[in-house]
Amino acid sequence: MNSSANVPATHKVRKGIAAVIINAVLLIFSLSCIFPIVWMLYSSLKEKRVFNADIMGLPKNPTLINYIKILSNKDYHLGQSMLNSVRTTGVSIVLIIIFSFIVGYILARVHFKLNRVLYIMFLMGMLIPIHSLLVPIYVVFQKCGINNRWFTLLLPYVSFGLPIGIFLVEGYVKSIPVSLEEAAAIDGSNFTHTLWTIILPICRPILTTIAIIQVFSCWNEFSFALVLIKDVGLQTVPLALTQFKGQFASDYPKQMAAMLITMAPVVILYFAFSKEIIKGMVSGAVKG
Repeated sequence: MNSSANVPATHKVRKGIAAVIINAVLLIFSLSCIFPIVWMLYSSLKEKRVFNADIMGLPKNPTLINYIKILSNKDYHLGQSMLNSVRTTGVSIVLIIIFSFIVGYILARVHFKLNRVLYIMFLMGMLIPIHSLLVPIYVVFQKCGINNRWFTLLLPYVSFGLPIGIFLVEGYVKSIPVSLEEAAAIDGSNFTHTLWTIILPICRPILTTIAIIQVFSCWNEFSFALVLIKDVGLQTVPLALTQFKGQFASDYPKQMAAMLITMAPVVILYFAFSKEIIKGMVSGAVKG
């Protein structure tokens, strides 16, 4: 009697210990992700000499001088760089969403001889390291005379964003019952009307997920911007941040302040659409 009663109790103890260990690991992982941002935040409130004297300590006399210097000094071109990033990222996202939706729908619904061949070719775009194409793209752009233009970065950003977008849309559209489109056709809806007024709203969760993923990718992209853009007036945010690093010394508090300023738009965007992102991922996982 006693031994049989101890078995469930022992099982509960082991289960409780396992839960504590798992939660402890997740807590440590969460803190390791959050702490760098917190450290950047309070370090940006220090002066350079205070930061160099105590890198990890909290500021005794917090100051906004770094933010004031960055926003008031026109030589940093941070505002212009943010506008350039907003333009490049915004146009890239719109093009990626439109082309991913149309191509993904066609590959999912229209059956033709080269359907799977085209699908595999698009998927291969996710397997190619994009930086291996850096030099070829630079040479081609240089020969075509499209380097250092406001639209220069749109071409690689859209090209590299399409494979994952098409992959997600194709899988999501396949989960939508064909009977829905057949019923619309019976009611007199043509292909264009069905595509944009029926299928598009249904695909909103997955399109939102694609948009957020690509926003982070385009906003933070550095290598292609560094190679293809030379004009200071066309620089994006990652390039603008490099000017806070000197050859022999760096003003880290000012650099952290600039990083926080440039991070703010994408962080706000993420939290604003976090529910849509989770909904899109869960829907894709369940339906796909």
